[in-house]
Amino acid sequence: RQLHEILKALIANGFDPAEPAAIIYDGTLPTQRTTDGTLQELVEMKNLRTKPAILVVGRVVGLRQHLRWFDERPLFGKKIVVTRSREQAGDLVDMLESLGAEPIEAPMIRVEAPDDYGPLDAATAEAGTYDWIVFTSANGVDFFMRRLMASGDIRDLKGVKIVAIGPATSDRLARHGLRVDLEPAESRADAIVQSLREMGDIKGKRFLLPRADIAREVLPEELRKSGAEVTEVTAYRTVLAEIEREGDPDIYRMLLEKRIDVVTFTSASTVKNFVQIFGAEQAPDLLNATKVAS
Repeated sequence: RQLHEILKALIANGFDPAEPAAIIYDGTLPTQRTTDGTLQELVEMKNLRTKPAILVVGRVVGLRQHLRWFDERPLFGKKIVVTRSREQAGDLVDMLESLGAEPIEAPMIRVEAPDDYGPLDAATAEAGTYDWIVFTSANGVDFFMRRLMASGDIRDLKGVKIVAIGPATSDRLARHGLRVDLEPAESRADAIVQSLREMGDIKGKRFLLPRADIAREVLPEELRKSGAEVTEVTAYRTVLAEIEREGDPDIYRMLLEKRIDVVTFTSASTVKNFVQIFGAEQAPDLLNATKVAS
């Protein structure tokens, strides 16, 4: 609130009115904003914000155009909603922050263990008898391997071929020391079937699919149509997350006021739950007012 008086006092006490100066708001945050000009130009500005800031005066301000990098990052200042579960959002949040964005965590899903581990345990006990195991998510990898290692050994998978739906799932398998035999060019169930058909490695083969409880039926149906014997097992459950815990941002209001730049969805379940939380009538309007990444 004293900024104008400070600027006037500097000029009154000997600073050249043409001396370069810069006002930095929210320094080091994704919301950082810098207003620069001469001391006289800043004095004459009527719309300077009355929030905490750093005032820099002198020739050093001239180096800003040569040295600036913080606010030149490709996503600087963008508010991006991350709808992944809290347990899995970390990597995406870190990447967004490194590119200058302000990630806003609003998990639409929560990942939990199956109600009954029996079918999953039975599948892990027989894992070595399958020709292929198809993983369609990193969560599927984690829950499957957890149960496998609890009662067996990673060597049980010797000779079994492994499919990963995409790079994140492949990376998670690699952490367990497992090399992927097939990763389709597109991260879709249909692409898995197409790739396997091109390899001619479906008919008569036994497939194990450890997946979410609400996974789509496209993959097992298409594999069966091609002559495979398919075993589906629930490796984990995807449930509706509790949003707007104490301290959480008000996503609804921010979308309504058009203060969100992008909403990201990383699975069909995050979309379904978004619609369930905000309502089938309102959800499209909220999303049409911003950009959506899937």
